Amino acid sequence: METAIQRGSLQVTAVCLVASAMVLALGLVGATATPLLVVVFLAFAVGLYYSRPDAAVGTVYGLDIDGLLDSLWLTPAVAALPLLVELGASPGEMQALGGILGLVGMANYFLRPVYLLAYDLAVSVTGRRRGPT
Repeated sequence: METAIQRGSLQVTAVCLVASAMVLALGLVGATATPLLVVVFLAFAVGLYYSRPDAAVGTVYGLDIDGLLDSLWLTPAVAALPLLVELGASPGEMQALGGILGLVGMANYFLRPVYLLAYDLAVSVTGRRRGPT
């Protein structure tokens, strides 16, 4: 279960950081948050979902590349969320929204030990461990 917690939190962190880079880059080039941009992001997410790779890459330097590639399609959808909430955002506001997405991703990364501690505490209180024995 610890591995699943670490893998899941790493996927969330990666999705948030790549979504942050997408929104931040658009803000840097002067784009504004429009409904068309939200639709383009969502269409991009659907396209990535249907073109996910089937090949197994495995683990590289301790990173589950297959898990990251499987969750990559979520990135444009996550990038579309703050733009949908803040339609009409100026380029500076888009940069701020990208920064907030990056902050959420890094906060999730730094909270991984807290997630694992909470799991260990729950296991010690209940006295049972889930997963393969």
